[in-house]
Amino acid sequence: MTGQLWRVVALYRVVTLIYAAALIVHDRSGFTRPAAGFGALGAMIVWTVVTIAAYPRAGRRLRWLVTADVLVTAAIVLSTRLAESAASINAGVATLPSFWAAAPVLACAVAGGPAAGLAGAAAISLAELAEREAPPQAVISGTVLLLLTGGVGGYVVRLALQAEEAVARAARLEAAAAERERIARGIHDSVLQVLALVSSRGAALGGEAAELGQLAAEQESALRALVSGAPAAGAAVAGAGDGQPGGSLDLRALLDPLGGPGVTVSCPAEPVLVGEGTAQAMRAAAAEALGNVARHAGPGARAWVLVEDDGRAVTVTVRDDGAGFAPGRLAQAERAGRLGVAQSIVGRLRDAGGAARIVSAPGQGTEVELRVPRS
Repeated sequence: MTGQLWRVVALYRVVTLIYAAALIVHDRSGFTRPAAGFGALGAMIVWTVVTIAAYPRAGRRLRWLVTADVLVTAAIVLSTRLAESAASINAGVATLPSFWAAAPVLACAVAGGPAAGLAGAAAISLAELAEREAPPQAVISGTVLLLLTGGVGGYVVRLALQAEEAVARAARLEAAAAERERIARGIHDSVLQVLALVSSRGAALGGEAAELGQLAAEQESALRALVSGAPAAGAAVAGAGDGQPGGSLDLRALLDPLGGPGVTVSCPAEPVLVGEGTAQAMRAAAAEALGNVARHAGPGARAWVLVEDDGRAVTVTVRDDGAGFAPGRLAQAERAGRLGVAQSIVGRLRDAGGAARIVSAPGQGTEVELRVPRS
């Protein structure tokens, strides 16, 4: 969009340059110094070529180029005194650049919006007024029109850029939704069917197989929620209680299903409403912590999940009475490329605006504290 706007400004420069050249050639006989008029025309031609080539590639130098554009144009406006008599100028004759002088105003509007457009228009208008002792009504009207061009033009440019960004954002969301549907179809035909089979077979076999079946069912629910963009099973969607996108969820409803044989979940009596993204992150991190208990805490280890809401922050604590691990074990695992805790627990909480604290010792179990402040 910005490139197209610069092409519009370039086209305006060329068209108004042709008009200014026609006026200078036509009025040359009335000039006190015709050479000065043709010198100003030459400067306009050179500066038009420079700006057409430089603006699309200005990058970080755009502010300096716009400033130079305004100053060069103002100087050409002031050079009218070199070619025209003071009487003609005071009578309201057009300055040498005529409508070409509005080109830097449009450039300011494209580069910086309404404020920059008004600033550029004010600078060119001051140069126009400085040429005359008592500006006639036509000159004053032209000055007002120039200011309107800078302000309204900048506003229209800003709206156009915002509209372009909205369209691009909608296109990205549509592409993401299409990709999610494609992935969901593949996952449904493979991973979800396997997890559902493990869940049903584990429940039928009982014992430790039932625990594996429960874990498979939880992972199936979480994976379905991930690929569909919907809350995990059991999540109660409330109003937008904390102002986060997607409304709020009752964290209790997400964590209660994690309970089962060997896992006790304790939640407050009142709903614990947090943003949907935060709730899903805390639920996933808690599930990962319980998965680590099942994998590493040892046979017979029990776990407890405690949910707390003190008004300033929401805390989910996962404790177990398992084997624990030595200090430095997590850092060693991360250096070895095993990033389960670093990404699935610590990284998730960091992305949600919170923090995770993990404390363990050999033979004393492990405590994982997930804490997210209420903003």
